[in-house]
Amino acid sequence: MTSTLIEGLRSISLDVPDLAKAEAFYTKVWRLSVAERGNGALYLRGTGQDAYLLALHAGRHDAGMRHVTLRARSAAALEAIAAAAGKAGGAIVQPPRSLDDPAGGVGLTIRDPHGRRFQIVHGDARHAGDAPQDGPMRLAHVVLNSSAPDATRQFLEQVLDFRLIDLTAAIAFMNCNRDHHTIGVGLSDNDALNHVAFFMPDGDTLMRGGGRLKDAGYPIQWGPGRHGPGNNLFNYFIDPFGVVIEYTAEVQQVDNSYLPRGPEAWKWPPGRIDQWGLSDPPTQALKAAQKRIHFLPFPATFE
Repeated sequence: MTSTLIEGLRSISLDVPDLAKAEAFYTKVWRLSVAERGNGALYLRGTGQDAYLLALHAGRHDAGMRHVTLRARSAAALEAIAAAAGKAGGAIVQPPRSLDDPAGGVGLTIRDPHGRRFQIVHGDARHAGDAPQDGPMRLAHVVLNSSAPDATRQFLEQVLDFRLIDLTAAIAFMNCNRDHHTIGVGLSDNDALNHVAFFMPDGDTLMRGGGRLKDAGYPIQWGPGRHGPGNNLFNYFIDPFGVVIEYTAEVQQVDNSYLPRGPEAWKWPPGRIDQWGLSDPPTQALKAAQKRIHFLPFPATFE
């Protein structure tokens, strides 16, 4: 269950209307730290090895998605992905070039047939990593809604060598490494960002994070609970700009012995929406936010 081309999820890039407000929330409440700032951008890192997890740019009045950044397994993978993108109905937004952000390396940006942009990097900087704290270590996964989920899934398979690992009535879980899933394709009537999940060191830090967010005026919108596919713990929140963010922990690790399952295997008894059955269903605010953040129109001025 390993992509020959993609090592994993590195970071997410967003436009937000207020960088100062973003910095206050994501450092004091969400518990990331500033890697670099300047030129209308803020780069935030966790305690893991990635140079940054979030790139936040001063943008328009509403938040918007720039791209999802994935790390390639080799320089040759960039060329293979560039060649495959057009054949699969996508396009090259930016051919491989040296990047001048805090992580550096060489980056390729492609878009799929529905306008989702993926930046694929190789040779980017990494840290030794810090001791685990009450904050995110790395990104765990991103879920992207799709009004054409079969086509989106095929693009990920044909261009990035992702594999379908589990399918529910709501999400196609796509795998590229030992984590159960790295990208989820939400079966939807829109093409918005569903949510971004941040990997926490353990269940205790996930729960303390929920309390910290609640104290700061950001109540849990869904959770705590334990998902079926991925077997991971979860708490969902909405950030100050309407972006759905998740604390997750204990993500299932898989290998080639894992047998993918379909929707029939992931049905819960009436009144239950996860393994435990303790949490209330997702709030209406969460459901609305999961349809709100879209990829910025192409072409955009930042390309």
